[in-house]
Amino acid sequence: MITTLRHSQPATGRTSRKPVQRGASRLVQREPLSARLPRPSLGSLKRALWPVLLVGLAVGLYQLGDYLAPYADRPIAKVSVRGELTYVDQEAVQARMAPFVEASFFKVDLDALRRDLEQMPWIAHVEARRIWPDEVMVRLDEQLPIARWGDESLLNNNGQAFAPDNLARYEHLPQLYGPKRAQQRVMQQYQVLSQMLRPLGFSIARLELRARGSWFVTTGQGVELLLGRDQIIEKMRRFTAIYQQELAQESDKIARIDLRYANGLAVAWREPSPTTTDESVVAKN
Repeated sequence: MITTLRHSQPATGRTSRKPVQRGASRLVQREPLSARLPRPSLGSLKRALWPVLLVGLAVGLYQLGDYLAPYADRPIAKVSVRGELTYVDQEAVQARMAPFVEASFFKVDLDALRRDLEQMPWIAHVEARRIWPDEVMVRLDEQLPIARWGDESLLNNNGQAFAPDNLARYEHLPQLYGPKRAQQRVMQQYQVLSQMLRPLGFSIARLELRARGSWFVTTGQGVELLLGRDQIIEKMRRFTAIYQQELAQESDKIARIDLRYANGLAVAWREPSPTTTDESVVAKN
């Protein structure tokens, strides 16, 4: 008896399926090398190149101007002088400018011209410039004399001394005295005191700052004011109040007023007054 054995898959009752893959998978394309390399910063490159380009442009323009200047340069055909001139002689100004304007338009030394003109006593400030194609314009500012400084100079409105040739023409100006370095200080004090005295009918003929710092005023009416060294404004205010109350009626008899008192002032009279002694102290109320 022959028995045949067969091997068969066991029946499971289910349809056969392919094994399920776990996870997801896809084909990723590799980036090119150029995309993976760092890109250069163009902003930094531009910032580095701009100064170089600007320097190159400036050098090029300078060389071009230097090359073209001889072709554009011309002799100076016109010189104009402007400014309100009272004391300055225009002919003297023109004569002083003549050596400078003999140069051509681009070669005239305007700085040297300005410095030379400002050496003239009555010229305070000079502005000089070129006007294309062949003109030089000069604007002059004159000194504004406010007072005499000592016996040899005048003071302008900024307290700066200058010395014109003939001072005899300016004897009508008030005369200020003081240490050489105190010119501006004395001028400022003069302006303040003038404003305070003007409402009282006084003008200043002479103002002196002495070596120890004391101030002395002589008015145009011949009255001397001794102010001392400190608290000048306060003393003048006290003088104004007392003068208006007590002294205005006797102003033509006053020779000197001493303001160096703490609470009043002393008056020296030109001639004996029927109601006062030769020198009296008026106390502040």
